This record gives sequence, C-alpha cells and structure tokens, in this order.
Amino acid sequence: MAKFYVTTPIYYVNDVPHIGHSYTTTTADALARWHRLVGDEVMFLTGTDEHGLKVQRSAEENGLTPQQQADNTSKRFSQTWTALSIEPDQFIRTTEPRHHEAVGKLLSKIKENGYIEKGSYAGNYCVGCEAYYTDADLVEGNCPIHERPVEWLEEDNYFFKLSAFEDRLREWINSGAIRPAGKASEALGIVELGLDDVSITRTSIDWGVQVPWDEDHVFYVWYDALINYVTAIGYGQDSPEFADWWANSHHLIGKDILRFHCVYWPAMLMAAGLEPPKHVDVHGFLLLGGKKLSKSGLTQIHPEDLIGEFGIDGFRYHFLRDVSFGPDSDFSYEQMVERYNTDLANTLGNLLSRVITVVGKKCNGVAPGSQADSPLAELAEKTVNIAAEAWNSTAPSVALDATWHLIRETNAYLGESEPWKMEEGSAEVSAVLGTALEVLRLAAILASPALVNTAPQIWQAIGLEGSPTDNVLDLDYKWGQYQGGAQLTAIEPLFPRIKPQA
Repeated sequence: MAKFYVTTPIYYVNDVPHIGHSYTTTTADALARWHRLVGDEVMFLTGTDEHGLKVQRSAEENGLTPQQQADNTSKRFSQTWTALSIEPDQFIRTTEPRHHEAVGKLLSKIKENGYIEKGSYAGNYCVGCEAYYTDADLVEGNCPIHERPVEWLEEDNYFFKLSAFEDRLREWINSGAIRPAGKASEALGIVELGLDDVSITRTSIDWGVQVPWDEDHVFYVWYDALINYVTAIGYGQDSPEFADWWANSHHLIGKDILRFHCVYWPAMLMAAGLEPPKHVDVHGFLLLGGKKLSKSGLTQIHPEDLIGEFGIDGFRYHFLRDVSFGPDSDFSYEQMVERYNTDLANTLGNLLSRVITVVGKKCNGVAPGSQADSPLAELAEKTVNIAAEAWNSTAPSVALDATWHLIRETNAYLGESEPWKMEEGSAEVSAVLGTALEVLRLAAILASPALVNTAPQIWQAIGLEGSPTDNVLDLDYKWGQYQGGAQLTAIEPLFPRIKPQA
C-alpha cells in the first residue's frame, strides 16, 4: 500500500478564514479522498500558524493575549473545515508542545551541522508577510503582496546559511518537484539571482518558540511554521513511520509563499540531513474584482456566506471544477450559480431523476443491469484513466471535467435513444437504461472527492448498498459492473436550481 502525505499551509490566526483558505484546503481534502479511493494510505494535514508579530499585534488590537487570540481563531478554522466536510487526519497548532520540541531539534541539528551563525540584521519588514524585503522588492515603497508600507527593523539575529545550498536547490528544482513548471521556473529564478543568508530569530518579540541555545531569542515565525510538516509525522520522536511518510510528502501552497516553501524550506531540510519534499504544488490567487482575496482588504468572503445557498457539495464542486490549479482565477458569484445550475442541477441531477423515472415506467421500477456492448463503454474506461492522471497531477478541474463529459454524453445518448418511447420491459429499453445506470454508478465514485454528501445519495438512489467509497477503485476499470435488480423509487431533486440574486 502506497503512502500519500498531503499538507496545506498552516494559516495565520490574526483573523478568520476566507474562501482563499477554503480553496486550498478543499483541494487537499479532495486529493486525500481520491488517494484513499484508490487504496493509498493517506495522511492529510492542515492547521494554524500561531506565532509572530502579526498575531501579537492582532491580539493587542482585540484586547486579548496572543494565546487567547490563537485559541479563538484556530477554533474558527477548525469549525469552517467541519462545515465544508473537510476531514484532516491531523490539525496541527504551532503552540503545541510537540511542535516546540520538533522546532528546537531540527534547528539545533542545522546549527550542529554548521549552517547557523549569529549576526545582526537591518531591513524592510512587512508585518503582514512576516518577511523582510529588499528595496528592489518594494513597489513604490510598499510590500508587493499587501500593498502597504513596510517597517524598518534592526536587531541581533541568528542566520541560516542559505547561500550554501544554491547548487543543491538547483538540482532539486530541476528534478520536477515543483509544479506547475512555471512556478518551478520562478523558484529557479530566485536561486539564480543569488541567495543571501537569512535571519531566523528575533529578539524584539517573545511570542514564539524559544531558541534552545539562546534564551534571548525566539525563532522567526516562518522557520517555526515550516517545521510543522515534519512535526505532524513524528520528527524528533523516533517515529518508525516518519521516513516513509516524508518520502511521500506533497505540499499545496499559494504562490505568495513560494520563496519560503520552494527555496528556504528545502534548504533547511538539506541542512538538517533530510530530503526535501517530494512535491510542492503551487496555485495562483483567487481574485475578486482583479484583487487578491485577503483579510486586510475589502475582498474577504467567508465560506459560510456561500454554503447556505449552494450547500457543501455545491461549494466544493465550484472551487474544484472552476478554479484550475496553478493560474490566478477570478471568483464570481454569477459564475458559481451558472456552474451549479448547469453541471449539478441540470446535467447530473436531471440524469439521475430521468433514469429513475423511466425505470419506473418501463421496467416496473426494477433496475436493469449494464451490458458489455454499450456505446459508452470505451468513453467510461477512458474517463477513469483521465481522472486518475489528473488527480495524480493535482488537477481536480481536469478530473471533474472528464467525469462531467461522460455524464453529458450519457444525457445525449438518452436523448437520441428515447427509452421513454420504447416497449415496456423490452431488451432494448433495458440496454439503454442499464448503460445510464452504470454511468451513474461510476460517476458517483469519480465525483466522490468533490460531492462528499451527494455521491452516497446517488449510490443509494440507484439501489446500491453502502457508499461509493466502500471499495477500492480498480484503475484498470472495465465497463459493466452495475448488476441491476434493485427496486428504484423516485427521489427529491439532489440539486434544486438556484435563481441568481438580483
């Protein structure tokens, strides 16, 4: 059994989650569900990043201690994931003792290996990014990400010798570990410009993980946070499974944190004697009116604002199907309504309703089994291959598009065959309806990473016991597995059409 370890970034607790966080985390959840579906042993990690100046200042503004701020907001993230049927195997918090222990051990190992030394630093600092920027990085004196003024900070720090890893980073980046290729080129460009050693500790704040060898310092938030990925699978705890999980690690991140995950993090791992991540998949921004969704601007949309109208599966389907993993994507309420009505209410919902209705009228309600010579057999087998390749490439939109192409072709096949005009109980009507039922069975399986609540309803509506995820999906799929014989009854529409708001 293969292992698959998928992680999201851990999210800052200075404010509550928005749909940008939900997009990344829904994608990770869907990937985890797909890999379980094909029989892999899966670990899915998400969590919250709870240290640093940004959290400390946010807590002060809210009249809270940093720990109270972290507790309250971390709970909000956890509640939002539950509301979206997102089910991580672990939800990690950087204030946990196990994480403090792992941070101390990993960075102490890097120091023992000669890659950390003391010095002083002065530079432009963005509190929102928890990052330093050179003058050349700034846009009219502002942070290039948050578009706000930076601060000038000076203090004694410990430095990580990032510059020592230029050659090894080039080799790792060129191995294909970063996807898509354009983001790998971006990471390589950072390395090719030359790497400076980076500050990894602070003395001006105390809300962080204390440096084991110097009690006057805490680790700079980024270097603390990145280590969560190994904390969760037992780094520093003599876990017998750590090496196997880490060898199959897959990070999902937004492009704004590419430098940290695709340059700093792999170098830190190399310095500690560990291998870099197997894959880092980088997606673009969700945009609203051309601007990145953010907590600090006026572009924040909470997932709860949409779940009530579209349902959990409508929300999940939209972000997995309409947002291609990699480029920036514009969020549009109108587009979300259109996708819901077209793909879910009309294409899938109507197919299920129509098939059950015709089975009731032409087959006395008893579902016919699928037959080996269906005109849709070849397309169905091809669809499984496309979906598997797409999920393995972190391309949910491609996998779902292939599945819905099969569903649309089945609707077209029914329209051409017109089984409602055929003789009741005939072999001809059984062949047509058996084909449609086999497609619905397969579609319930292939759509299950997205439609976590509806896929089991489809499964049961066509007379099958249990759930579409009860058995491992055979990727060498062969047409004709719907046995028939079940008594089908009419059901309420799975996806009632939505009328766009005026």
